[in-house]
Amino acid sequence: MNIGRSKKPKKPTIIPRPKHTVSRSEISDSALKVLYRLHKSGFQAFLVGGGVRDAILGLHPKDFDIATDAHPDEVNALFSNCRLIGRRFRLAHVRFGREVIEVATFRASSDEEDDPDSALDNDGRILRDNVYGTVDEDVWRRDFTCNALYYNIADFSIWDYVGGVKDIQKRRLVLIGDAETRLREDPVRMLRAVRFAGKLDFTIHRSVQKAMRKSVELLRNVPPARLFDEFLKMFQGGHALKTFQLLREHNLFRQLFPETDEYLDSDESFVRFVEAALINTDRRIAEEKSVTPMFLIGVFLWAPVRERAKQLREEEGMTVAQSLAAAGWDITGLQQSRISIPKRFTAPMREMLSLQPRYEIVNGRRAMKLLEHRRFRAAYDFFVLRAEVGEVDQKLADFWTDIQTQPSEARDKQFAVTDSAGPARKKRRRRPRKRRAASSESS
Repeated sequence: MNIGRSKKPKKPTIIPRPKHTVSRSEISDSALKVLYRLHKSGFQAFLVGGGVRDAILGLHPKDFDIATDAHPDEVNALFSNCRLIGRRFRLAHVRFGREVIEVATFRASSDEEDDPDSALDNDGRILRDNVYGTVDEDVWRRDFTCNALYYNIADFSIWDYVGGVKDIQKRRLVLIGDAETRLREDPVRMLRAVRFAGKLDFTIHRSVQKAMRKSVELLRNVPPARLFDEFLKMFQGGHALKTFQLLREHNLFRQLFPETDEYLDSDESFVRFVEAALINTDRRIAEEKSVTPMFLIGVFLWAPVRERAKQLREEEGMTVAQSLAAAGWDITGLQQSRISIPKRFTAPMREMLSLQPRYEIVNGRRAMKLLEHRRFRAAYDFFVLRAEVGEVDQKLADFWTDIQTQPSEARDKQFAVTDSAGPARKKRRRRPRKRRAASSESS
């Protein structure tokens, strides 16, 4: 499927309310308030993107983005709880407590080379794109047909310009326009394709797959900070394992974690370790438990860190803990050139990895003090995963699992710690006091 972007806007297929399954009951009250106020103020107002797609699929949408012909300043004037953000393209964020509804003005494609509001780099990647347009033009700026559906609050119809409803029914991801051109404009669309395929259980259309094979290297041009944002979306959305498998299938993972990828090809145990961690992450998200990026980053970097630590022990005579800490610095530094990981995640990740040797010691006060360490839980979970794939003794993992539920007296016994343990302190010998000299006034 190859949908070209003609300069003459294409008219949509309008699907009336009785012919589709999108219900206002699936749209958040906050999003409805924004839609209705825009409409009553004389502006066009559409729910767009993933919210419409997920509602059609019966997935109970959580993200509600709105597109309108109102300019950002006009949106800002309508809502006292509105804040304008962005440099590349100004957006309006309307806040209702913790919920934020994003409102974007329709955009148009600029073909003028000297247009100050539009710029591409030498590879065709969009650097700046600030041209306002109409809804008929806006659709051609969106990436996949399934994300280019417009729910019109005026009459509750769906406007479909590019066959998005049909592609949703066939569960396939199709890029709007020429696939290679669209990936050059924004290489992150390759990661979005994988993320949507993993989340929605869609297949990636063969035209997109072909373009992805030719465009993989373009990910190196994407700013590392933006790739970190995509990392969070891919691996903290509840479909981490499937996404990981698709990234490897399409040779994208090596662009994100080049130091890790070579070990995935040669170490089957490491692959099982990574997949076990991803399964655990998906399970925690399904159970609405917290997850932290630092854990998965540590998982992905474990093989190169472990190998670098071994090298440091051989060359510089470091201890195991010292070598793991130093290797964490080295490998993290290399990784930052691809994905810019904030210090608030890299610092605890290195600490988690350097604690691993301490779980192999189960006697004495130092072993007992490990339970009080601020990274104990994360490092323990990491150690359990290592035991699951046979990297460390399962009995050690069982020991640390059991010890957490025992009362203090039983713990002391398990750690072989008693009150009299350790060398007795030497008593300080008290010096005799000097006698005070007799007063000269005494008789």
